[in-house]
Amino acid sequence: MTQPLPGPTGAFGNIAFARRFSRDPISAFRELARYDSDLLHYQLGPFNTYMPKHPDLIHEILVTKAKSFHKWERQKQVFGKFNGNGLVNSDGDFWRRQRKLVQPAFHHKRIRTYAEIMVEYTGRHMATWRTGAPLNIEAALSALTRDIVTKTLFDADVSDESQRLSEIIALIQVMAFRQFGELLALPEWLPTPNKRRERAALADLDTIVHGLIRERRASGIDKGDLLSMLLLAVEDGEGMTDQQARNEITTLFIAGHETTSTALAWVVYLVAAHPAVEAKLLAEVDALGGRAPTFDDLPRLKYTEWVIKESMRLYPPTYFFPREVVEPVEIGGHMLPKGALIQISPYMLHHDPRFWEQSETFMPERFAPDRIASVPDYAYFPFGAGPRVCIGNAFAMMEMQLIVATIMAQMRLPLTPGHAKPELLPLITLLPA
Repeated sequence: MTQPLPGPTGAFGNIAFARRFSRDPISAFRELARYDSDLLHYQLGPFNTYMPKHPDLIHEILVTKAKSFHKWERQKQVFGKFNGNGLVNSDGDFWRRQRKLVQPAFHHKRIRTYAEIMVEYTGRHMATWRTGAPLNIEAALSALTRDIVTKTLFDADVSDESQRLSEIIALIQVMAFRQFGELLALPEWLPTPNKRRERAALADLDTIVHGLIRERRASGIDKGDLLSMLLLAVEDGEGMTDQQARNEITTLFIAGHETTSTALAWVVYLVAAHPAVEAKLLAEVDALGGRAPTFDDLPRLKYTEWVIKESMRLYPPTYFFPREVVEPVEIGGHMLPKGALIQISPYMLHHDPRFWEQSETFMPERFAPDRIASVPDYAYFPFGAGPRVCIGNAFAMMEMQLIVATIMAQMRLPLTPGHAKPELLPLITLLPA
């Protein structure tokens, strides 16, 4: 007979843990990390919940038995408000169709053409940063990655709507995180101030995105970007509706800049806080001879790549994500029932001292080929894994390498005097507070 799995138990223990998770999930994950088991079980409000803590279990859930798990129904409800049935939110045959339609935009040859835009836009934004003045780097990088993703994927300029878009993305972060933590979802018709702000933000987002679609439909021009691909795509004799194109554009716009800007903000902080790392980065960038980096320089920016990967190990933007069991399935020798909630935490695996030497220390060199080879597969998965691995992972890594190298070639970004280590702000992504 299989032994019961450990985890927070008893009515009081589960209520206390649920409250902690809804307020501070990182603290909750640290508590769960103390249990001596690779698979935990607990009740999270009404949800029968499991937490895998070993790379082999991550591999089972996300790769070998991925068909037994779908996106969590609550996640679909919350995310569906702003990205509908887009790529991140869909499952099954519909998801496979949409992934097939979107995939060409991230082909290696196409990504190469995006590199020049990334470097050019980084230079444009840096020109607005005042030397010697304090800079909110998270906000600055969010604006930069927003403009890059709208230009590369949609060949659009959203500068006129940039401030409102920033407000909308910030609201979505808070709104989605808050609603994930609600044990009982509030009806959408409630006329609360939060609900009114949410509806106004989503209406403005629809106006901006549908405007892009109408403009492109009217022009009839195939610009070779993702937007053109979506609008021209036909499968089984049917094209994509404006609503579905809107869903995919919104999905990729939000996912394509928010996670990247969050990761970059942590990179800038960690480099500034570690002068020896900054010196090695400068040496690598200086070897380019003072010019802006290009796509062909990426193999020469290996230390830059290690810095980014190590930053995402310590502070993975997607620090946890849920799955729902859609059929009874055995994981790690335990049978998980249909309807159970699975909480997967890259943050927990990335900090596990069983797999990472000095797991709380910033050490980019750990990603050198001879050292990372000793780390188990799926102990590191900032972009997810398996069939649903992030479709834009190569795009994001290239973007971060080029942005960091472009900035380091021209500027230093030291911490302001007296700046303390940032507090963690775990919303939908893991932000620096």
